[in-house]
Amino acid sequence: MREQRRQANYYRSMHRKAVAREQRLKEQLKAARSKLKELRQRLRERWARRRGNGSEKRPRSGGAPEAAATPPRPRGQQPGAKGHGRRQHPHLPVQVEAHEVDPQERRCPACGEDYHAHGSEDSELLEIEVRAYRRVIKRQRYRRSCQCPGPPRLLTAPLVPRLLPKGILGISIWVTVLLDKYLLYRPTYRLLEDLRGHGLNLAQGTVTDGLRRLAPLFAPLREELIARSRTAAHWHADETSWQVFDATSEDTCQRWCLWVFWSAEVVVFTLDPSRSARVPKEHFKSVTGGVVSVDRYSSYKRLAKDTALELSYCWAHVRRDFITVANERDQQQEWADQWLAEIATLYRLNDERLAVRDEPTQYAVADAALQAAVQAMEARRERELAQQPKLPEACEKVLCSLRNHWQGLTRFVADPDLPLDNNQAERALRGPVVGRKNYYGSGATWSGELSATLFSLFHTLERWRINPRTWLTEYLHACARAGGRVPDDYARFLPWNHPEARLLPRGSPAAVGGERAA
Repeated sequence: MREQRRQANYYRSMHRKAVAREQRLKEQLKAARSKLKELRQRLRERWARRRGNGSEKRPRSGGAPEAAATPPRPRGQQPGAKGHGRRQHPHLPVQVEAHEVDPQERRCPACGEDYHAHGSEDSELLEIEVRAYRRVIKRQRYRRSCQCPGPPRLLTAPLVPRLLPKGILGISIWVTVLLDKYLLYRPTYRLLEDLRGHGLNLAQGTVTDGLRRLAPLFAPLREELIARSRTAAHWHADETSWQVFDATSEDTCQRWCLWVFWSAEVVVFTLDPSRSARVPKEHFKSVTGGVVSVDRYSSYKRLAKDTALELSYCWAHVRRDFITVANERDQQQEWADQWLAEIATLYRLNDERLAVRDEPTQYAVADAALQAAVQAMEARRERELAQQPKLPEACEKVLCSLRNHWQGLTRFVADPDLPLDNNQAERALRGPVVGRKNYYGSGATWSGELSATLFSLFHTLERWRINPRTWLTEYLHACARAGGRVPDDYARFLPWNHPEARLLPRGSPAAVGGERAA
């Protein structure tokens, strides 16, 4: 009997272990299936973005499309809307072409009398001409004809300023190279192929070595941009990967990080091997206070813990959490769509509040409505976290994250100057990400640092509505006059000191490469 009881207990124990093991395997299989579904959804979204119809919008619960009664507004000029007319270009130089009727056809076919000139019918065509040419510089020499002792016997015209001593490439070529790579994010070899079509055959090594020699000319400007950035009161911060393939570097890690610190006046990019809190702490080392709009990455939480800075978390990232739950679990789509609708209400109420900011009475009403919506969302979150039976693990995880970051997520309620999301920083990173994909990072540390410097400079010029081609040409000419060095008066080239500077409004998402209306 004792042996039978021992065997029974043994098999009960083995059965409990088998059941537990089966349960673990079921959970692992469920998690793997959810991950596979998420990856498939990301792949579909990536292909949709390539086709031009990618979006983070979700259909209504059950997967049904939105009601046909409210079709989406088509893009472009709307039917019946007043047009803006054809764009005029009076600032461009004019090249007049006179076209005449053949003399044989200017006679009357009946009597043979000539037609007389009677004005002209004018029209315009826009053209562009790119041509490569050689500047043959002849410095005139003069021989003294007198016999006076002391003065030199020969006089020669002064040297023509060169950006790079003994360099053969002129400033116009360097302006084209810098803008093409760091403003338009195109690989240098593609530009060189394009120039060969215009008859100019340049060696890749010549251009690369020239870029290395040009890098120190922009270093003081970068330091001024960083100093100006530290005087702001609100920033957007984000980071992305950036490959650096430097065989001479002691750091063998190729996956570096490109950080961006966006403020209303200055945009600063920083390239660093680390993704730790050391980088933002270094950028904000002399800042005594302010608010940084960020995602929920732990380095920013360490930044707030070690400094006087406060964090404003991004609602766009919270929204993506609910979209992920809806995409991974069909049974939770309705729950997720309800939360997405509440987040959309926050955006709408905040926009309505900002629209009447100059009207105290209307602003108070709109502000009260926003605060009520925030309180209702908080109450719903706590109600769902406390309910029995509990929500699925994925839903509970999203709500717990919402609770943990609630203070930073609702900071915009008390400060209307703060946006709800961190989209400004993400927009600023779009161009460099295109460059990273096109020329796959940087082949040397100096090249990566030059990329970060010129990204910062061109984005800041865009904030101040300054033409980057005009600015770069003026600055490089000043460097050439200074003997290929940084000019002593380089401060006059800082964007906020430029005579044509016009700062974009605080919330306008300027796109480098073309001015966007605020």
